[in-house]
Amino acid sequence: MTVPEHTEPAFSAPAQTLSCNGLLFDMDGTIIDSTNAIIKNWQKIGREIGVDPEVILATSHGRRSIDVLEMYEPKLANWEYISHIEGLIPKEFGADATEIQGSRGLLDQLEQHAIPWCIVTSGTRPLVTGWLDMMKLAHPKFLVAAEDVQRGKPDPGCYELGKAKLALPHREGTFVVFEDAPAGVRAGKAAGCIVVALYTTHTLEQLREAGADFIVRDMRSVALKAWDKSKGSVQLEVTDALV
Repeated sequence: MTVPEHTEPAFSAPAQTLSCNGLLFDMDGTIIDSTNAIIKNWQKIGREIGVDPEVILATSHGRRSIDVLEMYEPKLANWEYISHIEGLIPKEFGADATEIQGSRGLLDQLEQHAIPWCIVTSGTRPLVTGWLDMMKLAHPKFLVAAEDVQRGKPDPGCYELGKAKLALPHREGTFVVFEDAPAGVRAGKAAGCIVVALYTTHTLEQLREAGADFIVRDMRSVALKAWDKSKGSVQLEVTDALV
């Protein structure tokens, strides 16, 4: 029997234009990659609570810390503890984080043209602002953090809140979500958004199964093409998506 050769994923789809009214970004794995910092943080917590960090890490990515700790150490599943411990991550493990390629340029353009955008993350406010400050990235006017919703991703409530925070004049606006984790992809789709998934932290199969509309390597595949402020209409070009 002949064993089929391994084939590389084909990120070569023709350019496609997306029209929308607002953009919603996950944080980790989408704007920055702080995977190694988060791993070190969970290793530290795991040692403190006597739980194998590998067990925690198997279920933690893309989920709120409060939901993870509810499983392993409920007495620490409170916002005071979590905001404190997450606020330390950029200070203690900042050297372990990197930018997702293309993210800085896109966010700078959105800010320059005052295009409506929002970060919707499973991290707390101290974590998000800590990373943005440390890495000198654009701060959004609107933010949905872990402590703002009752249920985390894949529940769509976070993205529904993000849409509402943008306060667009178009009640039935079209929104594009940028995500890297299956739970986030599912949340974005359930909220009625177009979802562009970044192949940065999970497998292609996981992103496909979650229902991503587009899968790209990183933010270099997303370009701002036009912004009509009077109509509140944004045009994005997506290039080199997965075929």
